[in-house]
Amino acid sequence: MSGYSAFARYYDELTANIDYRKRGMYFHDIIRRFRDAEGGILLDLACGTGSISEVMAGLGYDVIGVDNSEEMLGIALDKKFDSGLNIQYLCQDMRRLDMFGTVDIVICALDSINHLSSLEDVGKVFGHAAFFSEVGGLFIFDVNTLYKHRNILANNTFTYETDNVYCVWENTLVPETDEVKMNLEFFEREENGLWSRSSDGFSEKAYSEEDIERLLAENGYELLAKYGDDTFDAPKPDSQRIVYAARCIRNGQTV
Repeated sequence: MSGYSAFARYYDELTANIDYRKRGMYFHDIIRRFRDAEGGILLDLACGTGSISEVMAGLGYDVIGVDNSEEMLGIALDKKFDSGLNIQYLCQDMRRLDMFGTVDIVICALDSINHLSSLEDVGKVFGHAAFFSEVGGLFIFDVNTLYKHRNILANNTFTYETDNVYCVWENTLVPETDEVKMNLEFFEREENGLWSRSSDGFSEKAYSEEDIERLLAENGYELLAKYGDDTFDAPKPDSQRIVYAARCIRNGQTV
């Protein structure tokens, strides 16, 4: 997992194409499908710069955001200051989650599960999420698929350009493990007209549906539904993202 030390500075600008309001409403609709009560305490795992936390708080949830990057959380706190929303942020590694009490809903968005480097780590996250969930609580998360890793991310290079920064994003696929190693180079225009350069790197690993569902069951969850590509349809062979909805049927164990 990466601390996103350099990427944090440019994250919101380079992901401006993501409609966080739409994404939050999608999670809200899933929650309403499987939960009768309105609102509740919602844990946003790997919350990043807090964009989805802001949306969920605006929808009436009591939000706790957890991320392992101080730089990302610094930006999230700035957003909280501007919006005035009552969001609590904690700097923690989600593999070692430690809460003061239980929550009603856990969400983990934007392929954060893929940033975990092993099935053991995925199991730790699922176990901690269950341990700090009310029995009957929901766990909603998304993952990039094996198809996306092998065919879309793969060994490709992408470039992104805004008014302030130019980014070269280079992927390297490890076929034996379906891990994609990502190297990012940032070029930012300074006020004096010169360019400054910084870099960051991290990796994502794809996990099979069978492994995800097995780990959910082993850590106290029942699978309620899985959807392809932010729809309410079943995943297809070429789906790039799968969204899982699960219910906590017993408290998991911390590791």
